[in-house]
Amino acid sequence: MNKETNLKAKAEAARKKGADFTNTIKQKEPKMFKEFKEFINRGSVTDLAVGIIIGGAFTAIVTSLVNDVVMPVVSMIIGGFDFSSLKLTIPAYIEGIEPATINYGNFIQAVVNFLIIGFVIFLMVRGLNRMKKKATPAPVEDKANAKAEEDQTAVLKEIRDLLKKQNKK
Repeated sequence: MNKETNLKAKAEAARKKGADFTNTIKQKEPKMFKEFKEFINRGSVTDLAVGIIIGGAFTAIVTSLVNDVVMPVVSMIIGGFDFSSLKLTIPAYIEGIEPATINYGNFIQAVVNFLIIGFVIFLMVRGLNRMKKKATPAPVEDKANAKAEEDQTAVLKEIRDLLKKQNKK
C-alpha cells in the first residue's frame, strides 16, 4: 500500500467517525483573514503607514534644506570649515595593511544635521499646531443641549427618589 492510498484510508476512517478535518480548516481560514483585515483597517496602523510614507518623502526635503540652505550659512559663519574632513589615523604596524581611520568628523556632521533637522521639524509642528488652534472655533453652548441635560438630571433625580422609597418599605 503506497502513502497516498494510506492517507486516503485514514481520512475516510476519520470521516466515518464524524471528524471532518477539511471543514475545520476551512472554518479557521476566514476567521484569520477577518482578524487580519481588522488589524490592517485599524486607524493606528493606517496612520503609521501614511506617516512612514510621508516621512520618507519629507526626508528628501529636509536633507535638501540642511545641505543646500542651512549648512552653507553655517559653513560661512564658522569660516568654511567642514566637519566631515576630520579624522584620526591609526598607523598600521603590520606590513601590507592600510592604516585605519576614525572619521569622527562624519559623526559631528551627523549630530549637527540631526540638531538642525530636529529644530526645523519643531518649527513646522509648532506652526501646524498654531494653525489648528486658530482653525477650530471654541465650542458654543447650545440652549437645547442645556435643556436636555436639565431634563435628564430631573429624570435621574426622580428615579433616585423612587428607589429610596422602595428601599424604605
